[in-house]
Amino acid sequence: MRVVSGIKPTGNLHLGNYLGAVKQWVTLQDDVVAQGGESMFFIADLHAPTEWIAPAELSSHTLEVAATMIAAGVDPAKSILFNQARVPAHSEMAWLLNTVARVGWLNRMTQFKDKAGKNREGASVGLYDYPVLMAADVLLYNATHVPVGEDQKQHLELARDIATKFNGDYGVDLFTLPAPLISKAAPRIMSLRDASAKMSKSNPSEQSVVKLIDSDDTIADKFRKAKTDPDLLPATVDELGDRAEARNLLTIYAALADSDVATVLGEYGGKGFGAFKPALADLAVAKLGPIRDEMVRLLDDRSAVTAVLRDGAEKARALAAPVLKRTQDAMGLQV
Repeated sequence: MRVVSGIKPTGNLHLGNYLGAVKQWVTLQDDVVAQGGESMFFIADLHAPTEWIAPAELSSHTLEVAATMIAAGVDPAKSILFNQARVPAHSEMAWLLNTVARVGWLNRMTQFKDKAGKNREGASVGLYDYPVLMAADVLLYNATHVPVGEDQKQHLELARDIATKFNGDYGVDLFTLPAPLISKAAPRIMSLRDASAKMSKSNPSEQSVVKLIDSDDTIADKFRKAKTDPDLLPATVDELGDRAEARNLLTIYAALADSDVATVLGEYGGKGFGAFKPALADLAVAKLGPIRDEMVRLLDDRSAVTAVLRDGAEKARALAAPVLKRTQDAMGLQV
């Protein structure tokens, strides 16, 4: 079993990144180790420039995301942690897979349509080709499982299509078809100001997103001011209906408490948000505060974080090299 997943370094990670990805990875790495497998988590810095980002910001964000992952519990002694750009085989494999991927397949990728919007002709080729690099990220290591959110499942299906076509075209049994790991425990965290939209760093409202770097007071303030409705919390999940804001806050509470919404309603059903939101704020501060403090400590010595990434990249390069070589050999590039 080899689990591979990555995250873009687009600034300070937020609560949605933590609960939807990093927290799941921490649990997963222990499960994988117990099964004698291997977990690899990377900062996807090659994906970041598909949309303009200042070089100094990209470099800084890469280290900040790595520090946050370590602070949250991704253990370099249990998992291989690295940044993608330090393993050139990712770029090389992406080009080789470009010769197998089909334009029609990429045209169906909904994330490009969403990100490019009406300016598709002005979007970078990298943004269009992003899913092929993503396929390279996992096929390069013959990943057996890839933790993904529902919004990334289409990209993993593309990786499987590319792997199947390559194996068939060249008559080899080279690439493993990676299976998605979509944890039922991994929640979809929405904006605190508009529960119809995902929590995102790009939202212009600071009150909509809880960043892992936020102070205790800021975290508490954001939850106390989160948008809600005037009704009391119901006794059961079925009674939540279409109350999106209530469901979002209950989901966050349950995820932070390692519980479920039904259990949370068993404690707070019949109570108003005046009682629930302060309790949620206290829980969030208790869970996120130590992560922030450890992240700050790690970033006081960025050379130590860089060393972790360097060591992880060395291990990743060693795993990638034979798969890249076999790919080149299969294509007749061995001369």
